[in-house]
Parts: sequence; C-alpha cells; structure tokens
Amino acid sequence: MSKNIFTELSDAMASAAEQAGNSTVLVDARRRIPASGIAFAKDMILTADHVVERDEDIKVILSDGTELTARLAGRDPGTDLAVLKLDSASATPAAVAKTPARVGQFVLAIGRPSKRGIESSFGTVNAIGGPVRTGRGGMLESFIKTDVVSYPGFSGGPLINGEGQVFGVNTSGFGSGGAITIPADAAWKVAETLAKHGKIKRGYLGIRSQTVNIPEDGQSQLNRKQETGLLIVGLEAESPAGNGGLMVGDILVGVAGEAIEHHDELFTRLSGDVVGKSTPLDVLRGGKLVVVNVVVGER
Repeated sequence: MSKNIFTELSDAMASAAEQAGNSTVLVDARRRIPASGIAFAKDMILTADHVVERDEDIKVILSDGTELTARLAGRDPGTDLAVLKLDSASATPAAVAKTPARVGQFVLAIGRPSKRGIESSFGTVNAIGGPVRTGRGGMLESFIKTDVVSYPGFSGGPLINGEGQVFGVNTSGFGSGGAITIPADAAWKVAETLAKHGKIKRGYLGIRSQTVNIPEDGQSQLNRKQETGLLIVGLEAESPAGNGGLMVGDILVGVAGEAIEHHDELFTRLSGDVVGKSTPLDVLRGGKLVVVNVVVGER
C-alpha cells in the first residue's frame, strides 16, 4: 500500500532537513545564544555578520559534533554576511539549488543554535523582492521573503528546497521587523570576495543628483533604449567626480558601459573592481554623449 501524500511530503522534508543539516553548523561568536552558519567550502563558513561579535576564538560545531576553532576572514555589514576560516578543512560544503526560489514554493529554514542538533521551520516563499538598500550601507539586488518562523539562533543558517539544496542565507539582522533570505547566488559571490579580500569595496563619486528624463536627442546618442539618467546638481569639494572632470548639469547615463537610470543602479555599479580605478562614465553634456574617465573613490 502506497503512502499518502502527506506522509510522502513529511518524509521528503525530513530528508531534506537531514541533507542540509550536514552543512549547517553552530557558530559561537557572541555573548548570547549561538547562531548558525553554512559551510560553503571545507574550511570556510558563511554566516550573518551581526552574530559575529569577536574576530578570533570563535567556536564552530559541525554536524557530527566536532568542535573547531575559527577566525573571522572577512565581513560585510552592508549585506549582513561574514566568512569564518576554520582551523581544519573538515566541513561538508552545502549544495546550492540549481534554480532560484519561486513564489509559492514550500521551503525549510534550518538552524543549529545548540549542541542538541538542527532545528527547522516550515513555510512558503511569499515574495521575491529587490533591489533594496539595507540601511547598513549596502544593497541587495534581490531578497526572498517567506512565512517561516525564524527562531533564535537561526540567523546565518540556510533556506532550503525539498532536495535539501540551499536557496539562500537567512538573517534577521536588518531590523525590518522580520527575517529575510539573501539568495544563494548573491551570498556566495559576497562570500568568495570576503574570503579573498576580507571586505567588499564600495565606491563613491561625490555627486548630488536627481533622476531626470533623457531628451529625445540625447536618447538617439546612446545606441540603447534608456529613458532616464541622473542629472548632476552638485559636486563635493575635491570629489572623485570633480577631479575627474564631471560638471554640474551633466546627465550621468552609464558606468563602464552599463546603463544608469536610477540612484540604486549607480550604488550597485560603484562597487567591487571599479573602486580605486579609472572608470569610464557616460554623460550627456549639452545634448552630446561624452565619456569622462573618473577614478572611483572608496567609502
């Protein structure tokens, strides 16, 4: 006699929790209750930045109960992510979902806030949002909103699908009244950068700007469909923009060949490899397209 659908679903979700639990660790890096983390390499743990209150003498407990010492390899308060370096390459790396989360999917939030083992919370994906500024100096190009209950110590743990694969990293560190999930593709990129460089570079131009419609004669010069840009209405003294030759009245329409239509897009583009380097900026000046090379400053 075959199992009923409820039993099959229950068994599948329990198996998924066990699978993800192999890569979900306890992170003891603060004074109060420990938090959770995800092994993204055999010697690297990805967790939430706000749960890491010390740089060294961090304790990590693996799924088999092994206790390891870790140190902070890098952190990014802007995305509330941090990477810990284990003193032994003993962790089991998590499997990332091959397809992104979809609204309506069943999901599990997994945590390991105590030595007793993993805990889980069941729910559905309510929404996929973004881009959004985090309020901590960062930008999330997307985020996952669910109705799972984020129990104490769940921050830094994974949101998973029915196969035990990771959709993203759960965090309650943005003070938005609940937990959100940072999608795995974005979180893993941040983790790789933190493991390599210790921080995420964020740049600035030193301009004040406002969104404006691009005149028809200006649009014809861009060789792409773009209706808005950023009108520069002010320049900070000795700013990268001013030193590089940008002028009040210029309409900024692109950074390194990528269209800039809104402030959030500029915020996103001024990060990573462009910081500290001479970067071509496309501006409309007097109705003509001009390329101005500016050395992007670092915040």
